[in-house]
Parts: sequence; C-alpha cells; structure tokens
Amino acid sequence: MSKKKKDTPQENAPLGEVRELTRSVHVNGMYENWFLDYASYVILERAVPHINDGLKPVQRRILHSMWEMEDGRYNKVANVIGHSMKYHPHGDASIGDAMVQLGQKELLIDMQGNWGNIFTGDSAAASRYIEARLSKFALDVVYNEKTTNWQLSYDGRNREPLTLPVKFPLLLAQGVEGIAVGLACKILPHNFVELIEGSIDILRGKKVSLVPDFPTGGIADFSKYNEGLRGGRIRVRAKIEKRDRKTLVITEIPFGTTTVSLIDTILSANDKGKIKVKKVEDNTASKVEIMIHLHSDSYEDIDKTIDALYAFTDCEVSISPNACVIVEDKPQFMSVNEILKYNTEQTTRLLKEGAGNPYA
Repeated sequence: MSKKKKDTPQENAPLGEVRELTRSVHVNGMYENWFLDYASYVILERAVPHINDGLKPVQRRILHSMWEMEDGRYNKVANVIGHSMKYHPHGDASIGDAMVQLGQKELLIDMQGNWGNIFTGDSAAASRYIEARLSKFALDVVYNEKTTNWQLSYDGRNREPLTLPVKFPLLLAQGVEGIAVGLACKILPHNFVELIEGSIDILRGKKVSLVPDFPTGGIADFSKYNEGLRGGRIRVRAKIEKRDRKTLVITEIPFGTTTVSLIDTILSANDKGKIKVKKVEDNTASKVEIMIHLHSDSYEDIDKTIDALYAFTDCEVSISPNACVIVEDKPQFMSVNEILKYNTEQTTRLLKEGAGNPYA
C-alpha cells in the first residue's frame, strides 16, 4: 500500500507566493556593512583604551559612577555595579569583572574585603561582600568637571565623560590587554616612579626609554622590547632560590602566570620525565613561596634542575607586547615612549586649563 505524497507549501501556494518563497536574497553587502560596524564598535567601545585617560569604556564608566557615589565612605561593590549599569549596557558580570581587575592594580580603588589574589589567581568574593571607594590618588588626578567633555549615555537619560581628564600616564602605569575584531592590544605595566621621572625628562627635552615593571616580579630580558610595539618580545623568568641541597624556592613568578598554573606546568614536566621533583608545595599568601622538594639522590644536579625548570615549565615565558590605543576615534599603534610624551603634554594642558577642586 503506497503512502500518499504530502503536499509541500509551494505546491499549495499560488504562483506569486511560490516566486516569493524561492526568490534569492543576497546578504554579502549586508554582511560587509554589518561586520564593519560590529568591528568598529568592539574596537572603539570595548577592547582598546583611549590615549587620553588610558581607560576602556567600562573602566571609565565604573570610575565615573564611583565619583558620583563618592562621600568618603566605602560602598558595596554590588551597588557600584548597579549604578554603573546606567552607563554601561553590557550587564553586571562584565562590570564586576572589570572592577575587580581595576582594583587589583591597587592604584585607583581603595578596597575592603577579599578582592582575590594576583599571585594565586584566586577570585574575589561576591560583589555583595566586598566594598570600595576611590583612592586619594584617583580623586587628585582623575577628575575635574571644568576640563571634562561630556556626552549622553546610551539611553539618553544621563551624561558621561567622553574621556576623564587624567593628569598622569595611567595607561602605562596600569597596563591593559584587550582583544577586538582583527585587532589586539597588550600594553604592559610600568613603574610609577619611573613614569614620573620620564615625564620630567620629556619636559626638559631629554630622551626617555621605558621598560615594563611587573607586579609579580621576576627577572626580565628587555633587549627585544621594541618600545612596546608589535614585533617586540620579552623573556621573563621566575626567581628561583636554593633553600638547601634538596629544596628550591620560587619567590617571584613571571607576569601573566599564577602559582597554580606554574605548579601545573612543573607537575606536567615531572610526569613527562623532563625534571625530577619529589613534591611541590604552595605557601603563597601576600608573597609568593613555592617550595620544590627534590629527591635525595638529585642534590648534585640542582643547577641542572633549575635549568630544566626554565626550559620545560612556565618558570620562563615569552611576552609579546602590542601597544595600540584610540586616538581621535581611530586605533593607532604607538610606542610606550610616544604614549608617555602624549600624556605628559596632556597633563601640562590640563593643568593650564585649571585643575582646581573637582567638587567645586
């Protein structure tokens, strides 16, 4: 018994509707335009910092919200996140993560509670348990209504700064990393005092040559730094000390690693027979301390073990900088020395325009 063939919509539809259903729609033009708009949005509004203040939009909106809430007391981070959502349309999770990362740099935010650990990679406590307020440094150098240019927020209900009038090379002090569409940015952190001294040298007409300074410490080779531009490379090693004939201690780790990820690479190398390790202990708290216990019969090869740790684990890593910033609404590749010169000139201009009390 044969089954009756089911009529398709095209067979039951009038001739005009059949032509409409089978008509081709070319999307190549739309894709090209939409993708360009999307790429531009991600570059300008999310991933790449602006040269004027060294901030991504989410960071700028967090700091602006904290300034509006500032009364000298700590605020729950959950409240700051909720307030920031008036300006940032991408949800509370992205705001919370950005605020923790900003706080862990220990420059602009005065923190209270468990904000995580940059050495171990431990995450911060929930936003309802931790508190924050602006640091005195931030209040002195980041804000001034007289020298701020404003724009409407995404829903038109509030105003937010185009860029904050920062009177300090904040971008180079904090460092930043972001991945956009077809574009990436990686500016490494630099020493606070060296940046100030470099700015003074620029004002005196001297040449400066900046190199990074990592909060996690380590021993670095900057011979191929290339002023932070694409194509440069930095080799960073952990600091390994000999505690005794059978014990090594790691007291500083390469930038971009954590004690957990570093230990994982050591155990993996041990399993593959690249190194011989008896036990690894992580005693890290406010300072890094990774104890590597060697076998009793390997104390004569302790120097070879150190060399193997650098060769086969993350005790040595390679970092590729890529200094990219937004200048006049366009991404631009600039060396860290050029960025410092720009920021120094901007600080001079802002001070001339009037750097009085931001709450006046």
